[in-house]
Amino acid sequence: MSLESVRAFFAAHAPDIQIVVTEESSATVPLAAAAHGVAPEQIAKTICVRAGEMTALVVMSGTIRLDNRKFRDRFGAKPRMLGGDEVTALTGHPVGGVCPFGLPSPIPVYCDVSLKKFPEVVPAAGAINAAVRIGPARMAELAGAAWVDVGQDSAPAGDTAA
Repeated sequence: MSLESVRAFFAAHAPDIQIVVTEESSATVPLAAAAHGVAPEQIAKTICVRAGEMTALVVMSGTIRLDNRKFRDRFGAKPRMLGGDEVTALTGHPVGGVCPFGLPSPIPVYCDVSLKKFPEVVPAAGAINAAVRIGPARMAELAGAAWVDVGQDSAPAGDTAA
């Protein structure tokens, strides 16, 4: 059902975008990168968070972690990740296939600036083995997303920790 809602979304809003369904799972960033032949950074992972009364989707580079302080500074509350059952109930997508497309009802969507450095990113498409290839600006436009900077910065210069 979830993959079908994403198919219907693209058929209505962006019929030129093809959903890629793979035999292998792409439910994690490393699996998705391998399945689609891209760097893990190009995977556009979607996380579902609650902050105070707000619940939102945040789409960010696959190797970037959510920065709690930046998030709190931007939204006024500390983010809390939703559990798998809550995510599925809210988005209609299974964990590992969550994306900002084909949602059963409107949810605020935010895209982290970590995605802007790539000409193409690969978000899931409603199933643990489905994704799309899309430019980050177009993804944000289709999802009705606002751009935010809520990802952790790279290690500071001079940091030699491995």
